[in-house]
Amino acid sequence: MHSRILRAAVRASLYLRGRTSQLFFGLEGCLFLVWWDCLLCYRFRVKRTSLFPSSQGPFRADQIRSGDPYELSHGHAILCLPTGGRGAKAMSAGAKALASDPAVQDVGFDIGFTPAPDMLRAPDLAVGIISDEPGWVAGTPPLAVEYADTGQDESKLAGKIRDLLEAGTRFVWVVRLTGPRRVEVHQAGKPVRVAHPGTELEAPGILANPIPVEALYDAKVSDEVSFRNLLQRHGYASLDAVRAEGEAAGLREAILDVFAARDLTVGEDVQALIAGCQDLALLRRWHRQAIIAASPADLTR
Repeated sequence: MHSRILRAAVRASLYLRGRTSQLFFGLEGCLFLVWWDCLLCYRFRVKRTSLFPSSQGPFRADQIRSGDPYELSHGHAILCLPTGGRGAKAMSAGAKALASDPAVQDVGFDIGFTPAPDMLRAPDLAVGIISDEPGWVAGTPPLAVEYADTGQDESKLAGKIRDLLEAGTRFVWVVRLTGPRRVEVHQAGKPVRVAHPGTELEAPGILANPIPVEALYDAKVSDEVSFRNLLQRHGYASLDAVRAEGEAAGLREAILDVFAARDLTVGEDVQALIAGCQDLALLRRWHRQAIIAASPADLTR
């Protein structure tokens, strides 16, 4: 009996919330909708650990609209509550570090993925290819990141991890914000591995670079990782590589300036030689030679 009432309540809430303007007017309609939502919140709060892994629920992903506080697991609605301040800040840091990786195309917050009509899962962070089209994204992300803080429902989290891995997600990283900071690495068919601060995480085929555990929750470390990644996106291995390129360009210009000041004509072959040189030690030597050389051609001797 209670099960039938719950299904009717959820169905009515999802139906009526999409048609409020057609069916309800004034204060009475608003109060009715609030009553339905309170009923749902109470029911799921007192029994949030039941994820119905062996039964089929009555709902489909196309019945959930963007902004509704529900996910679906095998057709069963799961209430999803807002994230606290600490979790939100940690997610922001993690998203920045992941999105800057040279191999990453998209990172999204709380995106709804539908690997099946009766499944709707929204990881805290999803890494992969995300469509620009409206509506839920088909399939699952190759890498999903969940943030677990105070009050985390472990049974609900375990069900979400299971659903994602069974649907094709390769890695689920769970960032633990309570107790010692750590990241749990979940992969289908493998035991859970725990990574601690001071170590790095890898996702071959998804991320180009290893990512420090701290970058998933610490803004300062995230900035450092993002800076490195952005340099690589522009073809530089590190900040030292940028500095070296700048010094090389300055030396090449200085060599030609010295010859110009001495009224020596630099042939095209020597100009091409200088322009193509990236060796800082050699460019420094040529700069010194340019001061005393009888001819620019002497640089090649």
